[in-house]
Amino acid sequence: MTLHTLSPAELRLTIDPERLGLADTRELVNEPLPWIGQARAEAAARFGLQMDQPDYHLFVLGEVGSGRRSLLQQMMQDEAGKRPTPPDLCYLFNVDAPEHPIALRLPAGEGRLLRRLMTELARRLQADIPRRLVAQDVQAERDRLLLGFKAQEDEAYEALSAFAEARNFALLREQGRIVFTQRDEAGQPMTAGKALGLSREQRSALDQGEAELRNEISRFLERLRGLEREQGERLVALHRQTIKPLLEHELQAIRAEMRKNIKDSVKLGRYLDSVQRDLLDNLALFQDGNGDIEDTAERLAALAELLARLQVNLVVDNHGREGAPVIMEDNPVFRALFGSIEYESADGVLATDFSRIRAGSLLRAHGGFLMLQLRDLLADEPVWERLRRFLRSGRVQIEEPGMLYAPVAAVSLEPEPVDVDVKIVLVASADDYYLVQEADPEFARRFRCKVDFAERFDGTPEARRASAVFVAHTCARLGLPHFDASAVAVVIEAMHREAADQTRQSALFAHAETLVIESGTLAARRGAALTTADDVHEAQRARTERHNHPQQLLMESLKDGERLLAIEGERVGQVNGLSVVDLGDHAFGFPVRVTARTHAGDEGLLNIEREVQLSGPIHDKGVMILHSHLSALFAHIAPLALSAAVVFEQEYHGVEGDSASCAEFYALLSSLANLPLRQGIAVTGAINQHGEVLPVGGINEKIEGYFDTCAMLGLDGQQGVLMPRRNVRHLMLAPRVVQAVAEGRFHIHAVGWASEGMALLTGTPFGELAHGRFPPDSVLGRAQHTLEAYRRACDASGAGPSDTKRGRSTPRPLSPARR
Repeated sequence: MTLHTLSPAELRLTIDPERLGLADTRELVNEPLPWIGQARAEAAARFGLQMDQPDYHLFVLGEVGSGRRSLLQQMMQDEAGKRPTPPDLCYLFNVDAPEHPIALRLPAGEGRLLRRLMTELARRLQADIPRRLVAQDVQAERDRLLLGFKAQEDEAYEALSAFAEARNFALLREQGRIVFTQRDEAGQPMTAGKALGLSREQRSALDQGEAELRNEISRFLERLRGLEREQGERLVALHRQTIKPLLEHELQAIRAEMRKNIKDSVKLGRYLDSVQRDLLDNLALFQDGNGDIEDTAERLAALAELLARLQVNLVVDNHGREGAPVIMEDNPVFRALFGSIEYESADGVLATDFSRIRAGSLLRAHGGFLMLQLRDLLADEPVWERLRRFLRSGRVQIEEPGMLYAPVAAVSLEPEPVDVDVKIVLVASADDYYLVQEADPEFARRFRCKVDFAERFDGTPEARRASAVFVAHTCARLGLPHFDASAVAVVIEAMHREAADQTRQSALFAHAETLVIESGTLAARRGAALTTADDVHEAQRARTERHNHPQQLLMESLKDGERLLAIEGERVGQVNGLSVVDLGDHAFGFPVRVTARTHAGDEGLLNIEREVQLSGPIHDKGVMILHSHLSALFAHIAPLALSAAVVFEQEYHGVEGDSASCAEFYALLSSLANLPLRQGIAVTGAINQHGEVLPVGGINEKIEGYFDTCAMLGLDGQQGVLMPRRNVRHLMLAPRVVQAVAEGRFHIHAVGWASEGMALLTGTPFGELAHGRFPPDSVLGRAQHTLEAYRRACDASGAGPSDTKRGRSTPRPLSPARR
């Protein structure tokens, strides 16, 4: 391969608007938006979303702006429409265990129906039960029962009175108490004086009679309590017998209203039976008491609590939904994801009940799809651990974890766990994905479907048509003027520039969308009906101007002479390298002087950036590789008696990447051969151990940065850039650079081997080894002559050459770093 000077046509891809097959994007609004350039990701996503087997959740990988989220959401919506509508979820009061509310699944819409029916039931019962309990027939039966018990009580009292009279005692009932008095034989009350006149035998008989009477009174009171208990039971039975048909009728109406084919019909039946039992057990709350205000208030509060237990807590309502749910959870905190239980403070105690249970995204997404961001989950360890348990069990247990650390006592509540069938779509970066694969394989194996979004795609005619459809949809969605064909062509060219490839477009459509928005806004401001190519170019220029202030400061330092840079003439051991400064929102190229000095010694190659910890590991690797190649060129005269130093002049912020290794190689050879290098030709490219020039990143920014520098300092028609041949396809240079090349004011040379570049920079043949020597008039021949002189100098001083030493410092990454 030989040196190749690139023509203007090779410097960028220019798209002919007429070949797009459209006048403007209004023609494309009705075309569906495809997965542009993401055929593999689309197939993987559809496979995963349609897979019904467990553990086939989706891991979606891709860069921010690739459309991974919006495209997956669109597909989830499509797939959800084909799925059946999932059931509602209710929580009900558990009569037998109030701390364990009952979970009930009902067909979509049935939850609202049950809630309405139970609310109406409570309202009707609150009016009907008291009215029924005071009905005439019920009161008549109640009076009959009371009269019967009164007759039995009177009969028992008469028997007790007869028993007392037989023993000379008189009975008197006072406010529920029985008082007796002793009488003499004449039937008169026994006075104290009469009692003192009784004989011992008479007093003994009286005491015995009193004891017998007391025992009889105790038996009477016991029987009376039994009668009262029986009376209460008979009255309760009467009330239950009276109200039970009413409840059975009401609850049967609810059973008839609800569908018979619901999954939890048996559970619903058991719940309604428990409701009937609970109401029958608390009928006393429906009856007026003794009129005491305090007792009445307590009864009404208890009645309200009883009726509140009839309410239905509809935590998931799918009424009116068609198909399955699609939920995008952007705030997956514990409560939002798994549900919660609300508490309120009452008398120093945190209280709650089944009506305060709230569903989270997992419960609401049952039967459908739930999208989460992996980074959000990794930032919250409790949520991560809980999600791991859910994936293992498939069940959601609603709880309030903070109650474990509540400063006051709390009423505990443990709702019934619920089985959940949901397809989780986890959006992640590639780094986070592989982190989980390594750190938590149990979690990762639940996500068997990997959806990998490409960062770029082939720029085929079909892809360009799809890109135009994307522009059309963006304009229609945001109300912007549509784009004519020339404007669409510039947007597609920008996507090629984003990908740094003439044959591929960038898949980061967020950047293209930004350009469409800014261009369309400019067109709208000038009142245009269509956005043109001039609007797009102006938007690009304006965006660069908003972000390039750091670049301008560096350019000013060159213009003011604060940074030394020669762009004309020739210098020994000095060449202009090209770096890229990446600030995140703006990347630009900037030339940096690379210098090298060599002398006799045994230190080998010294990388000054490494020694002062201003270089990263990749840059250090590049320097070591060029040193290996240099050593291999002169292996026939090894060991080398060489001490050399290479440095990026006036670089204070750190260097990373190996794209300057070719420039460093040229500077070293120039110093060894004592041959000057053309300063107007800047160099970029990495070198391997065999002398091949490898492609580098940021090629467009580097060339444009050097061109702008030369344009500022003065173009003389001799300047240019020496770049790797393998980077030619990556060129998407700005029109100003292409125009300068077409006019002969700037030149871009592509090489495949480092030797070709050295010949261009020095105007001297590189040289080939023959019979153990390089030609004396070649670059390598002159370098060999210098190395032999170094050896003789070392031998004369007694310090023979030794193995090359390496810098021992550990490089550290710096930001922003140049590459």
